[in-house]
Amino acid sequence: MRTAVTEMLGVRHPLVGFNRSPGVVAAVTNAGGFGVLAATGYTPEELDVQLTWIEEQVGGKPYGIDVLVPGRIAGSDPHEDIASLRARIPDEHYAFLNGLLERYDLEPIDRSALGGDRFAASVGAEIVQPLLDVAFSHSISLVANALGTPPPGLVERGKSAGVVVASLVGAPEHARRQLDLGVDLLVAQGTEAGGHTGTIATMVLVPEVVDLAGDVPVLAAGGIASGRQMAASLALGAAGVWCGSVWLSSHEDITSPVVKEKFLAAGSGDTLRSPTRTGKPARQLRSAWHDEWAAGPAALPMPLQPVLVNEAWRRIDAAAGAGHAGARELESFYVGQVVGGFRRLRPAEDIAREIIDDCEHVLRSLS
Repeated sequence: MRTAVTEMLGVRHPLVGFNRSPGVVAAVTNAGGFGVLAATGYTPEELDVQLTWIEEQVGGKPYGIDVLVPGRIAGSDPHEDIASLRARIPDEHYAFLNGLLERYDLEPIDRSALGGDRFAASVGAEIVQPLLDVAFSHSISLVANALGTPPPGLVERGKSAGVVVASLVGAPEHARRQLDLGVDLLVAQGTEAGGHTGTIATMVLVPEVVDLAGDVPVLAAGGIASGRQMAASLALGAAGVWCGSVWLSSHEDITSPVVKEKFLAAGSGDTLRSPTRTGKPARQLRSAWHDEWAAGPAALPMPLQPVLVNEAWRRIDAAAGAGHAGARELESFYVGQVVGGFRRLRPAEDIAREIIDDCEHVLRSLS
C-alpha cells in the first residue's frame, strides 16, 4: 500500500498508531506502520526516557509524537498558578464533587488538594515547548498537534529539522486554519473517535477535508479499527489512517485492568462525549461519573474543570484498582465507539498486522 503518507513518513503501510504507551508505539512501527506517542502526559525528563526506549526497540525505523495545545483555555492567564486557579472554582462545583465522592464511599477532597500532585491541565505552549525541545533532540519523524493550532514556531522548526508537522482537525474550518499555517499533514478526526472530538462523522468529514487539502495528505481518524474501515478510508480519499482506541485492547497499553475489563464488556453505544473531565467535550466510556454530572452543575471550562476533578480521578483510579466497589462504578477512560469490537486483549503488533492484512485483502478483492 503505497500512498503519499507512506512516502512522506518512510513506512511500508499507511497505518498510524497513536497511544500513550511506548510499547504500543514501538509495536506499530515494527509492524510496518508508524507509531505516535502521546507526549503531553510526561514530564520532559520522562519523555526523554520513553523516546530513548522506543528508539532502542525500533532500530532506526520512524516514529513520532503528539502534543496537546488547546486553542482556548478559559481566557485564563497562561502563567496563572495553581492556587489562583483553585480559588476560581465555584463553591457549587466543589460541593457537588465532594458529594459525589461521598455517595460512592470515597473520601472528600480538601480544596488545597485540587489539581493533584502534578497539575498538567493547562497545556499551553509554554508547557509544551520543553517537551518539544526533548522530542527534537531525538530522531522523531513527525510531531502532531491536537485541540488547536500548533505552538508558535513549530511549523518552521519542523521544516528546518525535516520533521513532518501534522494537526488533528474535526471540522472544515479547522482544516483551513491549519493549511494556512503550512502544516504538512492533516488528520481528519470524526466524532466516533475517543478523546477530544467534534460532532462531524468520519464518513462525512474525511472527503470534505480531502477536497480542501489539495496536495496536503490527509489521514482518516475516528471509528477505524479494522482493515475494512481502513480500506473505506482510502476510498474516501485519505492517504492512510490514524488509529487510537483500537490499541486500548492491546497487552502493551498501560490503561488499568479495571478499565480494560469494562472495555471488553462494552458495546459501541456505551460511549459519550462529555466535558466533565477536561472542560472540553471528549468521548469516553460512559460510567456512573457521567450520569452523576448529567444531573449536576455544568462542567467548567478548561483548565478549571481538570483542576476541580484531577485529584478525584487519581483517587478513583487507585481505589478501583484496589477493588473498591464505588470507584469501579465511576471508573472510565477515553475511548471511541470502536470499543464495541473489543473482545479480547492481544499484542499490539498482532492488531496492527491484522488491520494491514485485512485492508490489503479488501483492496485486492475490489481490484
